[in-house]
Amino acid sequence: MARVAKTRRVSGTVAVGAVLAVTPACSSQQSTLDPASDSAGRIADLWWVMLVGSAVVFAVVTALVLVAVLRRRGAHAEPGRASRLGDPLIAIGGVGIPAVVLVSLFVLTVRTLPVTSAPAPGATRLRIEVTGRQWFWEVRYPGRNVVTANELVIPVDVPVEVRVSTQDVIHSFWVPRLNRKIDLIPGHASSVLLRAEKPGVYRGQCAEFCGLQHANMAFLVVAQPPERFRAWLARERRPAGRPRTPALERGRRVFFRSACAGCHRIAGTAARGDAGPDLTHLGARRTIAAGTLENTERDLRRWILDPQRFKPGSKMPGLEVPGDDLRALVAYLRSLE
Repeated sequence: MARVAKTRRVSGTVAVGAVLAVTPACSSQQSTLDPASDSAGRIADLWWVMLVGSAVVFAVVTALVLVAVLRRRGAHAEPGRASRLGDPLIAIGGVGIPAVVLVSLFVLTVRTLPVTSAPAPGATRLRIEVTGRQWFWEVRYPGRNVVTANELVIPVDVPVEVRVSTQDVIHSFWVPRLNRKIDLIPGHASSVLLRAEKPGVYRGQCAEFCGLQHANMAFLVVAQPPERFRAWLARERRPAGRPRTPALERGRRVFFRSACAGCHRIAGTAARGDAGPDLTHLGARRTIAAGTLENTERDLRRWILDPQRFKPGSKMPGLEVPGDDLRALVAYLRSLE
C-alpha cells in the first residue's frame, strides 16, 4: 500500500513538473498537485480522476453533437437508417457513459473524505491553535507556553491537529500540499489534520475573501525532524533576553517609547499588546507582515516606516523614527530569536 501511494505521488509530481516546465512563472510551492502528505496525495489523485472523467464526458457530448448533425443529414436520404444508428448511441452516450462516470466519481469522492476529515479525539500527539485575524495568523501551542505568528512548525511524520478559529470575519486555512482547506467561522472552532511526510517549508494561504488584504494573508508550515522540532519548541518557550549591547538596549528603549509596545507582545518584558502579532522571537521568522515581505533588515525597516505602502488597510500605522533610532530598533527586533 505504501509503495502504491509513493508511486502515485511520484507520477503526480512528474505531471506537475511537466506543467511547470512550460509555465516557468508558476511555482510548485503552493500546488495541490505536488502533495507532501497522504491526505494531499488522495486529493491530487481525485483531481486527476475528475479531470479524466470530465474529458470523457466532454468527448461523449461532442460525439453526440456530431451524431445529431449527421443524423439530421441522413434523415433526408434514409430516414429509417438514421434512426436505427442514432437511438442506441444516444442511449449509451447520453445516459450510460455519464451515469458510469458520475457514479464512479461519487464513490471515489466518498472514499477520499475520511482521509481528509478532522482528526478523531486522541488521534494526534500535538495540537496547534490558529486564530485568523485581519490580516495575520496567531499561532499557539497549548500547554507549551509558545505563541508565534504566521509560521507553524511541526515535526515530520507526526499527525498534528490544527484547531482554527477567528476573531473577526470568515477566513480559510489552506496548505495545498498537506491537506484540504478549512473555513474559520466566527463563534465556531474547526480542526484539520496536517502530517508532512518529509522536511520542508509549505506555503499556506487564506482561501476565503476576508477584506482588503486577503491576498496578503499567507503563512508557512515548517516541517522539521522531531529532534529539531523539540529544540525549536524549547527555544520558543524562553522569554526574550536582555539586550546584549548598548545599541540593542537603545533599540529596546525606542520600542517602548514608540507605539510598538501598545500593540505587540514580547514575553519577558512589559510589552503586553495584543492588537498585532507576538514579537517574542521575531528574528527567527522567515517573513513579516504575513508573508508580504522577507524578514530582512531592509524590509523590516521599510515596514516600520510605511506599512501602508506594502499592505494598505493594515492596522499598523507608520512610525516616524529618526535614522539612528530606527537602526537601533531594527537591530533589537532582529535580535529577538
